[in-house]
Amino acid sequence: MELDHIDYQILQLLSENARIQWKDLGNQIHMTGQAVGNRIKKLEDNGVIQSYSLVIDELKLGFSFTAFVIIYMKTANHKEFIHFVQEQNEVREVHRVSGEGCYHLKIKVKSQNQLNLFLNDLLKYGNYSIHLSIQEIKQQTSLKSI
Repeated sequence: MELDHIDYQILQLLSENARIQWKDLGNQIHMTGQAVGNRIKKLEDNGVIQSYSLVIDELKLGFSFTAFVIIYMKTANHKEFIHFVQEQNEVREVHRVSGEGCYHLKIKVKSQNQLNLFLNDLLKYGNYSIHLSIQEIKQQTSLKSI
């Protein structure tokens, strides 16, 4: 699917407020709500829009520790590890990487004890190095770069 400037405007506005009414979105880009709805449906059907999400302030929920973990696998069989990280609520992101390590994880926990328990379980799959976040500077919440 080839996107035009109107599609990019729609994506930008939806990334800022996914709950915006089609009519209100249409008013901002000089289209009818029905025309906007048709474009959004096309973007969804073609997989450009994969889902809508809710951004939560996890600090207010008590998740005061953010850690970035680099995993150095013990084995070339990664299926068990992938299953493990998919099942862990602490794990927010997992990326298979080139360069240092095999995987980079972003995890959020409520306490140092919870972090230690997670890291103990992680040792079954390989060694790790860990970096604790001391301040979040930027979080992507919209598509301003489009």
